[in-house]
Amino acid sequence: MNIKYNEIIKGAASVSEIGMGAWQLGANSGWKSISEKEALSMVCKAMELGINFFDTAPNYGLGTSELRLGKALKDFDRDKVVINTKFGHSVTGEINFNAKEIRKSLEGSLKRLKVDYIDSLILHTPPTQYLDGNNNPHYNILERLVEEGKIKAFGASLDTYKDMKLFMDTTNGKVIEAFFNILHQDTALGFGQAQEKGIGVIVKIPLDSGWLSGKYNAESTFHDIRSRWSKMDIITRSNLVKKVKKILRHETNLAQSALSFCLAFDAVSTVIPGNTSISQLKNNLESVNKPLSRETVKELEVFYQNEVKQLNLPW
Repeated sequence: MNIKYNEIIKGAASVSEIGMGAWQLGANSGWKSISEKEALSMVCKAMELGINFFDTAPNYGLGTSELRLGKALKDFDRDKVVINTKFGHSVTGEINFNAKEIRKSLEGSLKRLKVDYIDSLILHTPPTQYLDGNNNPHYNILERLVEEGKIKAFGASLDTYKDMKLFMDTTNGKVIEAFFNILHQDTALGFGQAQEKGIGVIVKIPLDSGWLSGKYNAESTFHDIRSRWSKMDIITRSNLVKKVKKILRHETNLAQSALSFCLAFDAVSTVIPGNTSISQLKNNLESVNKPLSRETVKELEVFYQNEVKQLNLPW
């Protein structure tokens, strides 16, 4: 498998272009829960296959994602693993972006992950007001944590170009986790600036919460966090996915094509699909061997501009 490794943070290992979103590693994650044994096995298999980037957060499984990830990685060379965790959604499930809580949150993550430092600590999809580096004390604290060696870089997880630009214009953050996929391309407007500033881009939700896996249609029902979608949302998504499949024509694996679309952008350091089984993990990794043509990528960009953008799809 021809996995590429890209720089994301100066002083950290280069990261595999396919990483692992570790939300589903946690107990009772609200999606498809997996056992601790399955979680440990999946992380070890990921490392064996060449994946070395892991994205987690204190609230994933109320701390159990970090605990399991730390347990699985403890026997691997720390310098070859890159870990991203977050601040703002606490281990108890409470949302709290008070700057005074940053150090406490980080110390908890370090303990659960069984590491001495975190490669990147990012604000976890905060309200826009917290992304302004000129008006928040968060960034002085994060700069100090870099100086202390507790973290190598800091950044933010965000959903829109507007938020991305505010963050890049006003902070020294070096990592952005951006909501980006075939049906949500707004953040691509900031990719050029990210490259100019040496900011690593992590793509989150690349399969659009499962829609770009090809598993769902207009009759699908959801009983987890995805129950937020109305019936009309589901019908709209289903129709859009049908159009995406037509554009892809001979590409038979929608999930792999969706990941390859994200990887077609030079600004992207790594893409973090979630996996609930080793077979899904392997399927996602296969996308690195099936790049989309420049023409197909362009067709998908035009499709978004002409047919999707104005819909303002809910995530």
